[in-house]
Amino acid sequence: MKRYGIELKKIDRFYASSQICSVCGNKNTKVKNLNVRQWECPKCGTVHDRDINAAINIAKYA
Repeated sequence: MKRYGIELKKIDRFYASSQICSVCGNKNTKVKNLNVRQWECPKCGTVHDRDINAAINIAKYA
């Protein structure tokens, strides 16, 4: 990785990436259940796909 200038960052395995709104940062603990695939942020109203939202939050975390 060093040869190609890539930096590896680890994220805590318990980071709530799918529960945090990637738009406003509100944490919605009601979506802890893995069966919830899509949810609406109660603070800003943004509708999230669980996996896409998590990916955005992980990219921001890095």
